Amino acid sequence: MNDAFMSSLPTAGRATWGISVVDVVSGRRLAGRGEHRRLATASVGKLFLLLEVADRLVSGQLPPHHLLDRRAVEPVADSGLWQHLATDLLPVVDAAALVGAVSDNLATNVLLDLVGLTAVQEWPKRLGLTDTALHDQVRDIRRPSDPPTLSTGTAAELTQLMRVLHTGDLRAAARVLEWLELGTDLSMVGSAFGLDPLAHQRPDRGVRLINKTGTDDGIRADVGLVHGPRRTVAYAVLVNWTPDGPNDPHRDAVLAGMREVGAHLRADV
Repeated sequence: MNDAFMSSLPTAGRATWGISVVDVVSGRRLAGRGEHRRLATASVGKLFLLLEVADRLVSGQLPPHHLLDRRAVEPVADSGLWQHLATDLLPVVDAAALVGAVSDNLATNVLLDLVGLTAVQEWPKRLGLTDTALHDQVRDIRRPSDPPTLSTGTAAELTQLMRVLHTGDLRAAARVLEWLELGTDLSMVGSAFGLDPLAHQRPDRGVRLINKTGTDDGIRADVGLVHGPRRTVAYAVLVNWTPDGPNDPHRDAVLAGMREVGAHLRADV
């Protein structure tokens, strides 16, 4: 894999790309474009929340069946299932599984209420990441006094994070990956692999994909690990652009470009 094909990725709508692909064993850079650009990453920053929750579970500080009450926080819409379920109470491990599987916004805010945003924001510092962070809880409406976006990051730092999760150097890594492998969003880079979006924990045609995505107006982000017969790679593909009206034709071009990156990954692993 190399950088050559990335020059053809769409720039309409002032699309700005950040792409990084590395071999997880050697750490060797395989491809990139704007990998050090700091871009909005929407829900990708929830990775740090999952790290904090998993770390407390593994250390014994947090019992896995500790019950969380969604009534403790303000309701929040968009992604997630808990808002549509009958139960107000969920064990902490189930709430974290919902974040991993469907990027559940309500479960995110309830978990943040439990562990605190300050503790979550320590994780990038621990990992030596300077331009990647979760800035806030999920909000339906962002006021001028709120952080302007949920999370930001660079493709280079996010591939570094995924590589750390793969190596297992963190005691929380295995638990986080268990939650992420439940992820159902294969609409971006993952669309190129032809996997079952609802059940791809096991290898399919020799490939296993674990990823976390982020979606908002003018934002698409997909970071993950691809295990193939030849190698395992960590990738991050981040795109920010200026939406153009309710039909936003640029979105289709961005998603097509992300799928193209996925096709190159598929051929390389």
